[in-house]
Amino acid sequence: MTPPDALAPKWTALLRIYATYMWRHQRLPEIHKPQKFTEWVQHRKLYDRDPRMPIFADKLAVKEIAQRTLGNDWITPTYWSGNSLPERIEWPTPFVIKSRHGCNQNIFVHSDTVDWSAMRTHAQAWMNKTYGYWLDEWGYRDIAHGLLVEPYIGINETLPLDYKFYVFASRVKYIQVHLDRGGKHRWILFDPQWNRVSASTIDPDPAPPPSLAHMIKAAQKLGKGFDFIRADFYEPAGKPVFGEVTFYPGSGLDPFDQPGLDRAIGAEWSRAVSGAYAQPLPPPLSLPIPGKEIPALA
Repeated sequence: MTPPDALAPKWTALLRIYATYMWRHQRLPEIHKPQKFTEWVQHRKLYDRDPRMPIFADKLAVKEIAQRTLGNDWITPTYWSGNSLPERIEWPTPFVIKSRHGCNQNIFVHSDTVDWSAMRTHAQAWMNKTYGYWLDEWGYRDIAHGLLVEPYIGINETLPLDYKFYVFASRVKYIQVHLDRGGKHRWILFDPQWNRVSASTIDPDPAPPPSLAHMIKAAQKLGKGFDFIRADFYEPAGKPVFGEVTFYPGSGLDPFDQPGLDRAIGAEWSRAVSGAYAQPLPPPLSLPIPGKEIPALA
């Protein structure tokens, strides 16, 4: 993390962050002395300029990092990548279209009879915008704009469960399980021993995934050298698959449904930054250059 006194935030960004945080949380954040997790996310927006962040947030570049760190079996193959979708479908259905430089920019294609022209237009609109500016998420700024196509890993039209690992100083402390992402989206938060820590709901606790221990180890490898990342995984057919890395979960604007949980998770970030979880840092990861290799993290 870049020391707070090394960067002077722009007043416009600071005001936007205060305004959006107040709108969602109904209180002002303690940005300069963060205690809660959502406050730490705002702090990162203003001060953290780790040059690795745009690489890890790039949905295409991070695949190579994950492949070198975790192995080939963890990676969903890329059917195609480029700047403009071809005029006709060239891959077996079902598949997913994503932007490499943004979040929540996905199109799920289950049949080759879809309105492909409309989908091409929709995806092209992603190319015309740099994600993250309005929420001041710096890590997306320098990602090359682009599109990619991957095979769909759900069952029929049901999206797989999404396991999101909160990693502090290379230690998984929480696991967020997202349910029914294609419908009434909701989530449950667990600790690494699979005890629910978020509020009780009508949803029964899902069973821990068979590959939970493997995913925890993989998330911790990816988080090496960062005070915090969120590493996302799926487990189609009992096999763990890497999804993506996120540095600004929910942009720090999603409230936690349990009193004190925001502060408890923020305390883990505070411990990571203070060095309470001391660990040697890996060599800096160079920005990827076409034709040159990205060094492994472990």
